[in-house]
Amino acid sequence: MKSEPCKDPALIGLEAEALRHSLRRPDGRRNVVNVGDVAIGGERIVIAAGPCAVEPNDSLRLTALGVASAGATILRGGAYKPRTSPYDFQGLEKEGLLLLDEVRAETGLPVVTEVLDPRDVDLVASHADMLQVGSRSVQNVPLLREVGASGHPVLLKRGLMTTVFEWLSAAEYIIEAGGGDAPVVLCERGIRTFEPTTRNTLDLNAVALLRELSRLPLIVDPSHGTGRADLVPAMSRASLAAGADGLLVEVHASPGDSWSDAAQTLGLSSFAKLVGECRTLALALGRDL
Repeated sequence: MKSEPCKDPALIGLEAEALRHSLRRPDGRRNVVNVGDVAIGGERIVIAAGPCAVEPNDSLRLTALGVASAGATILRGGAYKPRTSPYDFQGLEKEGLLLLDEVRAETGLPVVTEVLDPRDVDLVASHADMLQVGSRSVQNVPLLREVGASGHPVLLKRGLMTTVFEWLSAAEYIIEAGGGDAPVVLCERGIRTFEPTTRNTLDLNAVALLRELSRLPLIVDPSHGTGRADLVPAMSRASLAAGADGLLVEVHASPGDSWSDAAQTLGLSSFAKLVGECRTLALALGRDL
């Protein structure tokens, strides 16, 4: 009996006009995206680290100094926070952006932070080196188009229930809005499955698949991918072994005092140990960190 052709949209899309900007080039070359003076997608593995949310105290500064000392090259921190409940901390917004400015000036680390509303893209872009589109916004087409037109590098997180094809299609919106060459980095951050013992299920299949199929750089967020700080080191190493170009890790100078996502946040000493482990692994993989 003749087998049916594969109907997986992620595979069908490999030849589709719909993914003209995100599939791997015939010569195998992949994109390199520059965030400040940091290149994502080259031979050097990149680690972005920092708190889930910018807080109105000295924790951002202490955390940034600590992660920079340990080897992080990009500072992450949320000024605008999309939360499941409207009663949870929503971020410091403009005040948070100003705090990120101050810490960037002191540490020299470029900043990636999330933007939620198309109307805020210009404001956030004036304070950030890279704009993050979070998992809840991956199919917010007006936002995708606005960040694409901004000229800023964009970190595009995968949605909780987003297929690989849908994820790459979201990247296409950004790139097309930027004239066909907007700089986009994908971020695998776990998907929702039936398993309740972890916050999400980190999809390393997608990491290995996209390393082969896409020209776009890809990093992994093991903090959201697991929801557990004790699992972050193992899944970080696994992500790099699967082909990720870098990591996005939640770190706080005092994790127990973090205003959000404390359970998945590393302390500074744990983060420094993780960087050392990743550096050893990177060398074994023929890369650098």
